[in-house]
Amino acid sequence: MKKTIKTQNPYSGKTLETYKYISDKELDEKLALAQTTFEEWRHTELEERSALLLDVAELLETKKRTYADLMTAEMGKPITQSIAEIEKCALLARFYAKNAENFLADAIIETDAHESFISYDPLGIILAVMPWNYPFWQVFRFALPTLTAGNTAVLKHASNVTGCALVIQDIFEEAGYPKGCFQTLLVDHDQIETVIKDERIKAVSLTGSEKAGKSIAEQASAQLKKSLLELGGNNACLILGDADLDKYMDTIFKARMQNTGQSCIAAKRYIVVEEIYDEFMERLKSKLKKLKIGDPTNPETELSVLARPDLAEDLKKQVDKSIEIGAELISGNTMDGAYFEPTILTNVKPGMPAFDEETFGPVASIIKVKDEDEAYKMASTSKFGLGSMVFTKDFESARYRISDIEDGAFFINDMVKSDPRLPFGGTKISGYGRELSKEGILEFVNNKTVYINK
Repeated sequence: MKKTIKTQNPYSGKTLETYKYISDKELDEKLALAQTTFEEWRHTELEERSALLLDVAELLETKKRTYADLMTAEMGKPITQSIAEIEKCALLARFYAKNAENFLADAIIETDAHESFISYDPLGIILAVMPWNYPFWQVFRFALPTLTAGNTAVLKHASNVTGCALVIQDIFEEAGYPKGCFQTLLVDHDQIETVIKDERIKAVSLTGSEKAGKSIAEQASAQLKKSLLELGGNNACLILGDADLDKYMDTIFKARMQNTGQSCIAAKRYIVVEEIYDEFMERLKSKLKKLKIGDPTNPETELSVLARPDLAEDLKKQVDKSIEIGAELISGNTMDGAYFEPTILTNVKPGMPAFDEETFGPVASIIKVKDEDEAYKMASTSKFGLGSMVFTKDFESARYRISDIEDGAFFINDMVKSDPRLPFGGTKISGYGRELSKEGILEFVNNKTVYINK
């Protein structure tokens, strides 16, 4: 009897659907199809591959409410944010449709040869292991450039968004991609190891936790296969003494609470200079009181449940432990099923889970510092390296300190966010490799040196 996957609505608690894992035989058939398709797809003209991106964009835009409803049902994202996620995927498709030809054009290099250049050739089948927090965006930002470069792809998605995973395959096929170009694999963790070992798989892309990243990286490296890892973060948000809270408080607040706090690039640690601390705290507490919490299908809802009850339990343990060793609870820290009350902690210090770890939910950890120098030092006190944000009127001074923080992103007077036009990725235990932009489409290609003499 096959093992099954049950998806559950985290807000209502009701079971949505039951799916069956595929057998080893079915898995082999899917990989064989992906390989056969690759042999033809790699020779498809780039112009044709790029044109299909526009069909994907149109499909996403036309059916965005249908896809958003599914996303909200499976992982509890407020519906307006689900719609925005689908729209962003369409924007990404249009970006690569416009720029892929330029990004993948041969790079001419002047040497002693009659002609020499770099050719960007596809690798083959690329495996993606993706999380549930942005169930469409995380997949599309991998798949669109990877397929457009001439590869084929197979997806192991988080089990609680299995419906989304299957719909994404349908989107590619309905848009006109050949069958086998993109396939969703309903497989368990043991089967994933088998997939990575398969010689037809050429590389792996994972977005997920540090634990998952280490496991996938170890398995891929054992097979001498490339991996790209986008892992967690505990991003610092520096509020310097001259920060314009009138202008940016909404952005500062959204940086923590969007997607019910379930974002790797959220502002996990607010590092606040003491001269503005009291004003910041009053504004933060005021914003929290006005936050509209409830049913994720209600367009007015801004924050709802976490994606699963166990995630709320894990977050509660982190908060409780931090309080036990000295953090002060200002508000929140109650849970009910998958719901976790938005929480403010002050007196947060290194050594506490609220400082050292990734808190994946609506918990604002506040660190009070005496001045700008201490703020930058505290921001760098982290094993993570995904992104940081600094709010200050003196943006030229902030520009001077960009290299003081080793993260993959540094945002001045804005929240850290992904943008199709800019590379996205981290350092330290936040992973390696880059998605999006030109760098993203070149992650899974063979940079082939071509040298020609008459």
